[in-house]
Amino acid sequence: MKYTFMKGCESMIIHTVKNGETLYSISSLYGLTPTFIQSINALPNPENLVVGQSLVILFPKTLHTVTKGETLSSIAEKYSVSTRQLFRNNPFLKGNDILYSGMLIVIEYEEQENSVPVISNAYTYAGLSSGYLKQIMSYLTYIISFTYGINKDGSLIPIDDYMVTETAQMYKTIPLMHLSTLTSTGVFSNALAAAILNNTYLQDKIIENIVKEVKEKGYGGVDIDFEFLPAENSLDYAKFISKITSEMNKLGFITVVALAPKTSADQPGLLYEGHNYSALSNAADYVFVMTYEWGYTYGPPMAVSPIKSVENVIKYALSEMSSRKIIMGLPSYGYNWTLPYVQGESKAISISSDEAVMTALKYSAEILFDEYTQTPYFYYTDENMKNHEVWFEDARSAYAKFELLKKYNLAGGGYWNLERPFLQSHMIMNVMFDIEEK
Repeated sequence: MKYTFMKGCESMIIHTVKNGETLYSISSLYGLTPTFIQSINALPNPENLVVGQSLVILFPKTLHTVTKGETLSSIAEKYSVSTRQLFRNNPFLKGNDILYSGMLIVIEYEEQENSVPVISNAYTYAGLSSGYLKQIMSYLTYIISFTYGINKDGSLIPIDDYMVTETAQMYKTIPLMHLSTLTSTGVFSNALAAAILNNTYLQDKIIENIVKEVKEKGYGGVDIDFEFLPAENSLDYAKFISKITSEMNKLGFITVVALAPKTSADQPGLLYEGHNYSALSNAADYVFVMTYEWGYTYGPPMAVSPIKSVENVIKYALSEMSSRKIIMGLPSYGYNWTLPYVQGESKAISISSDEAVMTALKYSAEILFDEYTQTPYFYYTDENMKNHEVWFEDARSAYAKFELLKKYNLAGGGYWNLERPFLQSHMIMNVMFDIEEK
């Protein structure tokens, strides 16, 4: 049976929790059930909301009541949608197609009718649980396991990402191979990069090994990440990427290259000088612009991804390349700083959005919102009387970035990384855009 209903002119609301509000009172306000709001927000503690916490409020346009014998595939066929779309619209399924009679399935949300196609990709480490991978996979066009390394002889240092690639293929998400100059010590090797970029034989060997891995493991292409390159290597790097892309395209695969967040061609600093935006965009199928880490582990307390800083990077990128080349970086994490911050000594701890909210709940902190950076933050004092400052991502900060994605007609958005679950962001992306299925 099919149900269609409207909720005024609103298609999506981001609700900020006020003092005294509960999940029940908020659900009553919008004519929805508490269970529904809990599921689309993946609330870590639905019984105890935090003042200042943001909630995504979505209004189903079309609902379906499951009858005996129906499957997710049969329902998808009935409404001419994909099973992936049904998984995205119904996060409570968690990627499982087990249905029962009387279950309500969201076929379409209000805003989805006019959504525009975008790529959604995400980086992950290989150790994610199979359960979470199943839940998240339908929200992604591509998934990239971090990271293959490179030996001095051109052989590759593989990773055990069998679980990621197998699950991706089950859900029709395309896994990409990730290749970097990152060493076992956690730093990018300039010496290794220079050796590669100055030796065509070594390049050919690496490309030969990339092709072998892509074919054997069922990747849909490769994502290249050489960071902290000196300026003298910039054009050689672009030539190397072009060679990789040529070989990938012959096989029907893609090449993505990661870019530091620059705002000008001559921006000083080792992070930026080796990345020539124009040359690299011409060399690759897509670029992934790492628009995050303004607030970082060793820096002072601030937003990880301030919206004005992100937009400035995107504006510069658009002066060097087509908008349809750009995948904008989307952070799924924040940082917790112990105060006072001391330069050269302080070290912030990375946290997920859920961890931030639970921390605010534990210490009875009110979550505040900085309008300039479009980012939530809060303060608290712990059991040892240490003061803390926390900046993280929530539905409001995610929405602000998606508005940029839409404003500049970018190819898509990419999450760093899935180790920090952020379902709210995926749900917002799902209703604002049509996530491409390759």
